[in-house]
Amino acid sequence: MSEPLPERIVLFDGVCNFCNNSINFIIRRDKKDLFRFAPLQSELGEELKRKYSIPEKFMDSVILIENGKVYFKTTAALRIARRLGGGWPLMYGFIIVPPFIRDIVYNIIAKNRYKWWGQRESCMIPTPEVRRKFIG
Repeated sequence: MSEPLPERIVLFDGVCNFCNNSINFIIRRDKKDLFRFAPLQSELGEELKRKYSIPEKFMDSVILIENGKVYFKTTAALRIARRLGGGWPLMYGFIIVPPFIRDIVYNIIAKNRYKWWGQRESCMIPTPEVRRKFIG
């Protein structure tokens, strides 16, 4: 990585339809243009997994790298939500609920995401206007 990393990077499963829809959801509500995205399957995704020693057990999770710190599952989702437009920052209040409770539903969705929403043959190809939000 020759150039400095953005402050907020969202790593996601690039072949998961649910994950891709979630990234599109974030992009539409990221009014301050704070987030950058990289599929876990990309060269940069692989490099970031090594750099931050991200365990394999989190490969079914949205991963937020924010100012050099790594967040997983609902903690990542809530930290993302607090930066979005509309009423989404209110969701951050759920951060007071312990992760082992918050992550129960998250883990069920993550485990079944391919079965319920399907998967793509390859990572999504963003439109030209969205492409600048993807790094790597």
